Amino acid sequence: MTFIHIGKDFVPPDVEGKVTGDAKYVEDFKPEGLVYARLLTSPLPSGRVTSIDASEALRMDGVLGVITADDLPPSSAPDDPVLASDDVTYIGQPIVAIAAISDAIAENAIDRIKIEFERRSFVTDPLESLVQFGPNAYPDGNVLRQSNSLEDENATIRGGIAEIKWPATEIEKFRNGQEPIGVDFADGWTYGDLDTAFSESTVIVEESFVTAGTPHHCMEPRSSMAYWQNGKCYFYASTQSQSAVVEPLADLLGIAPENVCMISENTGGGFGSKGRVYPTMAITGKFSQLLNRPVQLRITREEEYYLGVGRPGMQGWVKTGVRADGSVAAVDVIIISDGGPTGRNSASSSAQHLSVVYTPSAMRLRNIPVFTNTAPRGAQRGPGQNEMSAAIAPIMDKAARQLGMDRAQFRRVNAPHSESPVYENQGPITSAFMTEAIDKASEMFNWAEREAAPRQKNGRKVRGLGIGLGYHSAGGNGYDGLVRITPDGRIHLHSGVGNLGTYSYAGTARAAAEVLKCRWESCEIPRGSTDSHLPHASTQGGSNTIFTHTRSNWVAAENAVVKLKEIAAIEFGGDAEDYSIENERVFKTKNSNQGFSYGEAAAKAIELGGRFSGEEYPDDIHSITQRAVQGIAGSGLVGVAKDNLPKRGIAPGLMISMAEVEIDLDTGKYEVIDYIGIADCGTIIHPQGLAQQINGGAVWGFGMAGSERHVYDPQNALPANIGFYQAKLPTILDVPSNMESGAVDIADPYNPAGGRGVGEPSQGSAVAAVTSAIADALGHSFNRVPVTPDMIVNFANNDEQGSTPLAINTF
Repeated sequence: MTFIHIGKDFVPPDVEGKVTGDAKYVEDFKPEGLVYARLLTSPLPSGRVTSIDASEALRMDGVLGVITADDLPPSSAPDDPVLASDDVTYIGQPIVAIAAISDAIAENAIDRIKIEFERRSFVTDPLESLVQFGPNAYPDGNVLRQSNSLEDENATIRGGIAEIKWPATEIEKFRNGQEPIGVDFADGWTYGDLDTAFSESTVIVEESFVTAGTPHHCMEPRSSMAYWQNGKCYFYASTQSQSAVVEPLADLLGIAPENVCMISENTGGGFGSKGRVYPTMAITGKFSQLLNRPVQLRITREEEYYLGVGRPGMQGWVKTGVRADGSVAAVDVIIISDGGPTGRNSASSSAQHLSVVYTPSAMRLRNIPVFTNTAPRGAQRGPGQNEMSAAIAPIMDKAARQLGMDRAQFRRVNAPHSESPVYENQGPITSAFMTEAIDKASEMFNWAEREAAPRQKNGRKVRGLGIGLGYHSAGGNGYDGLVRITPDGRIHLHSGVGNLGTYSYAGTARAAAEVLKCRWESCEIPRGSTDSHLPHASTQGGSNTIFTHTRSNWVAAENAVVKLKEIAAIEFGGDAEDYSIENERVFKTKNSNQGFSYGEAAAKAIELGGRFSGEEYPDDIHSITQRAVQGIAGSGLVGVAKDNLPKRGIAPGLMISMAEVEIDLDTGKYEVIDYIGIADCGTIIHPQGLAQQINGGAVWGFGMAGSERHVYDPQNALPANIGFYQAKLPTILDVPSNMESGAVDIADPYNPAGGRGVGEPSQGSAVAAVTSAIADALGHSFNRVPVTPDMIVNFANNDEQGSTPLAINTF
């Protein structure tokens, strides 16, 4: 199919503002009478608030009020409370909020508040809690018993607190790469006949692994600002999503969704941590309502590291069986998740990654989400999948080598295709073309020749090649699209998609322009504020936006085209089927002189009213979209529709990466000297956006492989990485000068625009390629990330590693 917009580069509308500095973020909005709120956070990792005395702070000039947990709806552990009281669960947890006429006064007033605590034991490493007689993060237990399945990675997790303990002997076996026997687990799933599959295996590899938790590194902290007007809350927030925030924000504020105007024009990074609402938003809204003034809650960089949530770490064991032909017969995996204080974990999605990219015939997951007194955990780019991708790549390399099989060929043999069953339910996928992606990457990287050649050595420097796979479910359905043509001929592509920095709000809107066959210059994209009349949209996370909202924009534009033709038929006679569109005109197919412009048709739509102008709308659209249509009714021709297009199973985003690294054995430092990433993401929607996603994800993958992690002092649970430099993200000096990227560009049959998402797997395949390359260079796999210089130096000098096997959250 030949497109006029899809697959072509363009300049998204917000680029100029970001380049010139005119783009506004939350802290840039300072309305008249602004009040400043700040947080008093916990100095201890575990305990209970016994008393709060804010009297001295309240006597200060300029202080307007305080909020404690007593002023908010009650919450119970293990929920993440807005303000903690009965269960203080990590250092940096908000306990009191204070408002003043200036930021400085609010900051100084915090020091005048006196809090008394009852101290409790704390936990920083899940295995230290899992061992018999080990400490618990909560008085009632140490693990989450999850009671709900999550519709997506940003959904609220539900469950209770339970206790599971393992004998010290089984913990020791687990640390040393052996399967623990006779122990309990909290959850899991299985498919296929595991025993039979292992009996068919020529090679069986059994290993332990660790993936460290990591902070999000959002450039913009989760500050927020709100004011109330005529019973309606106007809320400015740093969120990845737009329309998807409205209802949960209304719940948080205790008001009806129609009384929320959500404003988020630009977001300085979210990466999963700002998919919907975050607890501190309730403080901003509550203070503003109480004081009847606009209130801004500024979150500092240090506070962002405390409460900004992070990727859950995991400690695990895996047993993999491979047949003589290289096909993976069986995978048995145990995952102990660092759930932080809420138990949030990605164990199931970690295991699902294995089921998709290696397609084992049989598989079992057993897992335990263990509470720790560390930062709250949540979705981070490729939650679950990318942790597993990092850990499993060298282990699968080991299996391939024992078979005597080329590592790329091993991935090719097991690559998912369009009929591959996936996940624990062995359900379908929309399409997959990973064989083609592996072939393209291998050719561009010259893999076969480079893999067969002896590894280069330069004195104490050695080189290695690596290969990694990435996956994430990348597309939903059932959301609404909204298009409006006004009498001046302008085409308004209303978008409820958030601007999380990927330009997908604009890329997906181009699907509507494609259907309307209009010039991009004739289009504008109302977005960023509920008052701009935005349709119901998905959460922006999980690489779902491209697939999900090219579909919703497509069906809305099709609805507009139908109405254009029907209006033309009313005006010029005949049936709607007798008409065509081109060059922003609707006309009789057999006589193009009989027709009129889109603007003239819009004027006629206003005259006709009813469904043509939005005064009537479909019954199946969401209430958010209904309110949006009501807001624009009578202003032009309105195309609105819910995406009811067919969809089969999971829409997978898939990636393959190849990398070469050079390691200095004296310093333990390594350099990624060559890299390529190839996506299986359906039709390329926006080539520059695709390159940005692949290379940006790769850079983060390099950081995940070598430098980014949570670190806590096990003596007092103090976090040791509360700044960018302490959990170092890569800079331009840490990446190859030229990073090649591309895609197989084969359309997904369940999207009329053909595209699937790819943002998440681009990080997972990159970190996997780097860990694979490090293991190749050294002839040894650490089976953990990050791989730090001290680990490499210790290995090169045959010294013992400094850390306890499978230890997490420590140096």
